[in-house]
Formats: sequence, C-alpha cells, structure tokens
Amino acid sequence: MRLILLLLTISASAQVKLPPYSKQTLPNGTTLILMPRAELPLTTVTAVFRGGAEAESVAGLASVTAELLERGTATQSAEQIALAFDSLGATLNTRASDSTLTIASEFLSRDTGRALPLLADLVQKPAFPEPEVKKVLAQFLDAAKSVKDDPQAAAGIAFRSFFYGPAHPSSRPVRGDESSLPKINREMIQQFQRRMLVGRNLTVIAIGHFTPTELLPQLTAAFSSLPAGEAYSPIADPGVPRSAKPRLLLIDKPDATQTYFFIGQAGIKRGHPDQVPLQLVNTLFGGRFTSMLNDELRVNTGLTYGANCQLTLNRLTGGIVISSFTKTETTERTIDLALNLLKKLNSTGVTSEALKSSKAYTKGLFPADRLETNDQLTQVLTELELNGLNRGEIDDLFSKIDAVTPERANAIAKTYYRGEGLVFVLLGNATKIREAVKKYAPEVTEMPIAKLGMEP
Repeated sequence: MRLILLLLTISASAQVKLPPYSKQTLPNGTTLILMPRAELPLTTVTAVFRGGAEAESVAGLASVTAELLERGTATQSAEQIALAFDSLGATLNTRASDSTLTIASEFLSRDTGRALPLLADLVQKPAFPEPEVKKVLAQFLDAAKSVKDDPQAAAGIAFRSFFYGPAHPSSRPVRGDESSLPKINREMIQQFQRRMLVGRNLTVIAIGHFTPTELLPQLTAAFSSLPAGEAYSPIADPGVPRSAKPRLLLIDKPDATQTYFFIGQAGIKRGHPDQVPLQLVNTLFGGRFTSMLNDELRVNTGLTYGANCQLTLNRLTGGIVISSFTKTETTERTIDLALNLLKKLNSTGVTSEALKSSKAYTKGLFPADRLETNDQLTQVLTELELNGLNRGEIDDLFSKIDAVTPERANAIAKTYYRGEGLVFVLLGNATKIREAVKKYAPEVTEMPIAKLGMEP
C-alpha cells in the first residue's frame, strides 16, 4: 500500500507530455501521423476511417464491413490473409465504433516492408465474398441473440436506445441487432465501403520503432492510391433529449434473481470546458473503487458487488450514467440509496480533501492508462484528430487539474448531477419489482426481454 501511495505521489507531482509526432496529408486526402518510439522493436499501424456507426443506414453495417475486411480481397482468401499475418507474428484487428471504422496491425519493425502491403491490400481491395458475408452476418446475429443471456449487457444496450431516443445515432447498437442484421446484404456492404473507405476519410497512425524519413515513403506507397472520394461530413451534435419528467423502461426477465439498473442524465461532449472538473467530480462519485457509490452500495451495505457512474466523452454529447445490480428483493432500497447519494452530491458537493484525492488518483493513473502502449497512444491521437483537438489536451492536462478549486468542483456537481428528468432502465423480474419502481417515473414502459432488439 505504501508503495502504491508513493507511486501515486510521484506521478501526481510530475507533468505528462504527449510524445512528439509529425502530421501531413497525401494528395488523395489521407492524413499520415507518425510517432517514433524506440522502446521496443515493434510498429503499430492503424487505418482510421471517419464515420463508423454514425454513418451507416442500418445498425451493424459498419461493424460487419469492418469484420469482412479481413475475410478476403481481390488477391487473397480469408485463410491466406490469416496465414500471411501469422507468418509475420503480426496482429490484425478490425472494428467499428460510433464514429470510426479501424483496421490495425502490430508487427516487428523489421517486417514493415512486408506488413504494410498486406494491410494496404485489405483497405484498398476488399472482395466481400458472398460465403464470407453470409458467415459473418450469421455470427453477428447469433451474438445479438445471445446478448439476452447476459442481463447486464442486454440492459446496457436497451439503455442506449431508451436514453438517446430512436432519432439519435448513438441509440443504435454498434454491432446491430436481430431486426437490423437480416436487412444487410453484400450490395449494402459494398456501397458503404465505396462511400466511406476513401482517402479524404482516412487517417493512418503509425507508432513504434522507425525513422520517419524511412517509413513515410512506405506509407505513401501503401495508401496514396486509395480513391480520394468525398469527405464524410459528421452530423451536428443533436444533444441528449431532455425531459422535465423522469422516464423508466422496465425489461421483464421472469427468471431473473437480480435487477440490473442504469440511471442516466445528460452530460457533455469531448473538449467541453467543463470536462476536467467534471471528470474529477465523477471519479469521486462513481469513477473508482473507493467512490461514494461503491462505498455505500457495496462496502457499507453489501447490496451489490459493484456500483459505478460512467461519464461518456465522445464527439457527440453523452451521458452521466449510474449502473449497478442487486438482488430482486433489494431493488428499491439500492436504487433509493443511489438517488440519495446523487442528491447529496448535488446539495453538499465534495470536500477539499476529497478533491485533492481525486486529483492525485487521476494524475497517478493517467500515464499508465493512456500513454504507455502503442495502442493507447493510437487511441489518444485518434480522439484528438476526430474531435479537432490539439496536443494541449494532454500536455496541459495536469495544469488544468491543478487549477480546479473546490468552488469550481462543487459548481460542477450542482450543475450536472441533478435529480430531475432522470432516465431509468431496469432489467429484472417485473412481477416482483413492478409496483416498487413505479415511484421513479410517472409512466413506465415495459417490454419482455424476448423483444429486445426486435422491431417495435
């Protein structure tokens, strides 16, 4: 324990700086970001396309497209692709998020000349073989159905939909659901790829053991022939729907012995002036093990194995979301305690000592959580690029943390941690908890878990 405290103290007293990197744009619109690091003989190259799930016409289309990028090109089958990367000892990962589609590989720096053409082939010449399309869609559909066997995951997906509302891009499940996935076909995938996987949407981030003057020509050769296309115009931030009255969705799982619950309210988007003080306050409220929520709901009362509050920070405004679970018979008591803590934070705020603790905790963990590995640094650079931010968000972070006063923190607590207009999603045995949870909202929407992910 003393060693941990010492490390936190040392980290908290230091400053962090994002390692140096260079940035330039190719004639086809592709942005290249190079960050040399000599610690290990590895290089990570990530192709990041703007858009992701936000740009799709059907939920899951971006994720299915991402998965299929490694399932065959004009010159290689899925098996040949896997064998080629395995022969280099290289990793290959494809995924879609709310706002990006990425394909990444990490390999020994000495193998850059062999790995880059492989990666470029996946980006530029995907074939989307019909058998692989059917296979991937079937796998995604099976996964969507199996979510109902994971109550916490199911409640989380339902919360996104209920919290943001049907018109908001963040309401859709990124990997699709039972209603959306059967609508996807090969032609839709091809159209999405031709529209979104173009030079003007692409940022290539290279981090690792290399000399920029040597790697730059290789990256240029690998990605300059990608069609420029039209740049994706991100949608305007619609904000989070607000209501003067609370809303509640009750998902009935008759065999459930526990209730999983989410309680949300509007937060902020990435780069907001209140971001740093809000993060510090949220750390105290529900962002670490020794938080107000976890102390009361787990340590002091034993009502749950864990409770937290997540602050979502993306390009679009996100939420401040309390989540936990408890035995069916203690559902009301647990939610009441969580709401009482929310009310207490709003009315009394945090102490100077608590704020000091949050500052030390945040500064102590930040380097290891965000700046240690190539993957972490890639994520940071991606976030800066997507959100139109500069390196000052990292380089100035500790000074911004230091500048937060107790008065500022408590103003933030009063502004953002409110008790009105809350959005509740509960998953459990509706027969046993229906009457008790009616008090949280004037109207309760109820649905069986079998209908989750199905057409209304």
